[in-house]
Amino acid sequence: MLKGKHILIGISGSISAFKIAHLASLLKQAGAETRVIMTRNACRFIDPIVFDTLTGNRTVLDDFDRNNVSPVSHIDLPKWADVFLLAPASADLIGKAANGIADDMLTSAVIAAYSCPILISPAMNVHMYENPVLQENLEKLRKRGFTVVEPASGFEACGDTGRGRLPEAEELLERLELVCGAAHDFAGKKVLITAGATQEPLDPVRFLTNHSTGKMGAALARAAAVRGARVTLVAADMRVAPPLGVTVVRTGTAEEMFEAVMERFDEQDVVIMAAAVADFTPETTAPEKIKKDGSSASLAVRLKRTRDILASCGEKKRPGQFLCGFAMETENLIENAEAKLRRKNADMIAANSLRKEGAGFGTDTNVLTLLTPDSREELPLLTKDEASHRILDRILARL
Repeated sequence: MLKGKHILIGISGSISAFKIAHLASLLKQAGAETRVIMTRNACRFIDPIVFDTLTGNRTVLDDFDRNNVSPVSHIDLPKWADVFLLAPASADLIGKAANGIADDMLTSAVIAAYSCPILISPAMNVHMYENPVLQENLEKLRKRGFTVVEPASGFEACGDTGRGRLPEAEELLERLELVCGAAHDFAGKKVLITAGATQEPLDPVRFLTNHSTGKMGAALARAAAVRGARVTLVAADMRVAPPLGVTVVRTGTAEEMFEAVMERFDEQDVVIMAAAVADFTPETTAPEKIKKDGSSASLAVRLKRTRDILASCGEKKRPGQFLCGFAMETENLIENAEAKLRRKNADMIAANSLRKEGAGFGTDTNVLTLLTPDSREELPLLTKDEASHRILDRILARL
């Protein structure tokens, strides 16, 4: 999603500067072009040659260095950038940025950066971060359009524990993707996505569930967020972390997911049902753990149907809303998916077979057939991120 994008990174004096080396490597793997500006104190923690090597571009340290890419690099680099990330941002850098001080290469570039979005990621001791002056400076920057990446909590290099840690490189990469990873063609759209495996309790210890990991739903949520949508992820049990930039609503059972979806359905522009929802749930849940009975070699459990979320959404759907469901089958894939499309009044069904290599539960890839009332499109083997964007492309074309 960042292939060909121009990423400008400003590094100030913090021991966490080493994390940016990993970020630079991730950006190179993603196909982005990265340039780095470092303060002199940042060079005390990590050598600029690291970034020269990882980015393929000379790190800029001094506005008066004749080897700079431009005689006025503090002006030209922000113009070149699609996004400007300040990470790690020390208290000194935050204070200077908030109060218009430009006394070195990096702060001069910050003052000149009005043509691209700016992300600022504070990194410092917890007591410094919680200082009211620091918080006032961050609020000033928010009001001026900076996006503040909240620090993580945990053990700090100085021995204290609390908020102030620079997020890991993978999170910073995801933040950059949200800002400039794709055209914001879903801006202004509200998208609800379900993900994960529901759990139907037998007793306080056991439950009925399935093999879904939530990877497909998480990929869809990430793709929609990157494209500018306001995303609500209604999540059952997931084996992957929800993406950044989405509102997460946690649910457990099929009934809880039904209630969560129906409560929010009317305000959505797009609803994508990617969760693996139980079709049946126990008629009764034992109040205590079911014990083995020596006189019986078997246990019978009576099940009842759960409420059908996709069908209920199809009944409520208003003109202009788009409803997409998923169908995982072990046989007669297309016939069963087409019947589901008609029966549940959906606008699209993404069908995949558990029998196909590279598809199914827990994989990073999928093989989908996209069915609408008037079309059928077979997609090749794709990563779930790639498949998610294909689905969103087709939805956008029909909205």
